[in-house]
Amino acid sequence: MQHMMRMAGLAAAGAIGVAGCASVQPGPQEMTFFVTSVGSGKGGDLGGLDGADQHCQSLARAAGAGDRSWHAYLSTQAAKLTDTSFVNARDRIGAGPWQNAKGEVIARSVDDLHSADSKLTKLTALDEKGQAVNSRTEKPNKHDILTGSRADGTAFPGAPFPDMTCSNWTNSGPNGAAMTGHFDRAGPLDAAWAMSWNSAHPTLGCSQEKVRPTGGDGLFYCFARK
Repeated sequence: MQHMMRMAGLAAAGAIGVAGCASVQPGPQEMTFFVTSVGSGKGGDLGGLDGADQHCQSLARAAGAGDRSWHAYLSTQAAKLTDTSFVNARDRIGAGPWQNAKGEVIARSVDDLHSADSKLTKLTALDEKGQAVNSRTEKPNKHDILTGSRADGTAFPGAPFPDMTCSNWTNSGPNGAAMTGHFDRAGPLDAAWAMSWNSAHPTLGCSQEKVRPTGGDGLFYCFARK
């Protein structure tokens, strides 16, 4: 009898322990960063910054994290070199810190995110469902992430310099280009640009068909502003 009571007590304690562990597991409401599981389907045409933000918000809402204000990590270019109507991706995402759907912190601040200490890697750059995104070694390869940004998170100069944002995220045609980063921090060779999460190389064009050949699917990063 005493043995049975002891076993029952241990089972109850174990159940409490499991419940306690479950209670501290991160949920969708704690997620403040993700890679979109799907793009717009139109390559670099995201409906501008507003459309991209709405896409982030919609995916976050479906995942149970729609109570936050979500912004896409995207820069835009000014019409001319001397204009100041550009937008820096780094200025759109709040102050941090940010963590993925599993509670893993990818960066504690904007400066941290754009430093060598950034924890944004193949293992942490999860989609809004907490699932891994196809990397360079998987098929189909989806490691090219649209950013339109330089390595420090700022915008490229405007005309006469080349388009790096698919006409500020409104172009789905074969022409133009958008700068991408490699979320898996890997490329065809061991070079700094190939391992950049936000500024690796431009796409071959702005249509979905032109985004895919170098390893992309029109995905982008989403961050929750505090």
